[in-house]
Amino acid sequence: MAPQSPRGIGLLDHPEWQESETPDWEPKDYPTRQSGWTPSSRMLKHYVHRLRSLIRFKPSTGPPEKLRRTAYLDGLRGFAALVVYWQHHVLWAHYDENAMLERGFGFDKQYAFATFHGVRTFFTGGHYAVATFFVISGYALSTKPLSLMQSGDYVKLGDNLASALFRRWLRLYLPLIATTFIYMLTWHLFGFGRLYVSPAKPQSNLRDEIWHWYAEFKNFSFIFNMGGEPWFSYNFHTWSIPVEMKGSIIVYTAVQAFSRLSKGARLLGELGLIFYFLYIADGWYGAMFTAGLLLSDLDLLAIKGELPRLLLRLEPYKLFIFYHLLVISIYLGGVPSHSSDLKELRGTRGWYYLSYLKPQAVFDYKWFYLFWASVFLVAAVPRIPWLKRFFETRFCQYLGRICYALYLVHGPVLWIVGDRLYAATGWWKSEHQQNMPWWVDAFKLPKTGPLGLEVSFLVPQLVLFPLTFWLADVVTRVFDEPAVRFAQWLYRKGLPGEVKQHERG
Repeated sequence: MAPQSPRGIGLLDHPEWQESETPDWEPKDYPTRQSGWTPSSRMLKHYVHRLRSLIRFKPSTGPPEKLRRTAYLDGLRGFAALVVYWQHHVLWAHYDENAMLERGFGFDKQYAFATFHGVRTFFTGGHYAVATFFVISGYALSTKPLSLMQSGDYVKLGDNLASALFRRWLRLYLPLIATTFIYMLTWHLFGFGRLYVSPAKPQSNLRDEIWHWYAEFKNFSFIFNMGGEPWFSYNFHTWSIPVEMKGSIIVYTAVQAFSRLSKGARLLGELGLIFYFLYIADGWYGAMFTAGLLLSDLDLLAIKGELPRLLLRLEPYKLFIFYHLLVISIYLGGVPSHSSDLKELRGTRGWYYLSYLKPQAVFDYKWFYLFWASVFLVAAVPRIPWLKRFFETRFCQYLGRICYALYLVHGPVLWIVGDRLYAATGWWKSEHQQNMPWWVDAFKLPKTGPLGLEVSFLVPQLVLFPLTFWLADVVTRVFDEPAVRFAQWLYRKGLPGEVKQHERG
């Protein structure tokens, strides 16, 4: 049977990427030899035209495309990536206020609008966004195999899981390899490595730098390592990529393990996994991915009219329930994240009694509360009409398309360009005076306005915001989408000949 490629197979995938027998970089429809073109000239013209189109920023025009059932998930993950971008910029510029920003409103008698309940999500909601990524991935990765499972098509289910698991590592890591390698090269080609640009420590020459990059990446790429640093210093924001890979394996394994069970036993198995990851082992990310799997399972059952009777009885109260879940999600999503000290949480207004809910197994308490926040959010969005429509807007859908590239490039842009612009407008540190004093207060602006919305902080965004989004758009088309197609092509090339013939037939 032909391997089935899941549509929109996770946080990092575009919904319309399909497997194709001919990869995108192989020319397809060229003029014939009678037109005077040679194969080499046709190919050269194709690549030149493609390169020119890739470096141009072309926003979507024309009538909007028909949305898929789960299009809101693309918009939600895209908006979450924007929240991550904003948090990193807020905390980078407001270095001296980091502790206050990441703690709760009123902690140690410090009050700021940016730390108020609900509001803080738009300033320091990055962890909330990452937790939402993981739940969305669990949902999206499992939708196609669950639909095959529920229809009893176990042969296609096996093909689907084999294809998805084969391609997952390549899909996640190839764009990461490309972007971090180019970022590393800029240090030595343009001299950025001699200045204060990022937490990484540049080597003395390019040869040593490449080896250091390789040695660090190969360890970072092995998701089953038992020690060492949990992040890649050439882009430490990408710590979540190995977690994404581990969560993907959990989802695929759980789907396969539960595939022959009855509906009730399967749902109980999914709930059991969540309980294990959250209350017995410190596997908070596993609980998030499995919760996404459970939500996807329930949604597919609801479409078929096969929900458990207990949930059917709650149908008349659906809107009431999900509005309350949304409010709870926003509140829990603002959990203080400055440290993992539970005493600090208990000393924060509005969190004392909630602190006693944290299970013993969870070391960093924020992930326990963010589990519930992200699950409630993903469950509530499609059942609150105005909220679902917002995430289905063209803006949010575009964010969803470029979200992985945005996640990869916003750090390097911040460290190379943003660091200098912030220093120029007045947000400098002692390292700036030592390493690049000519940038310090070069274009000083007043720090008037509420915390996180000062004039001197917002003005650099006039450059940083469009620059980051343009680069994210370019990286999406140059590295991200081709990585998906390459993984699909490579999988097909490895299939036995009879399987390929069956596909063509």
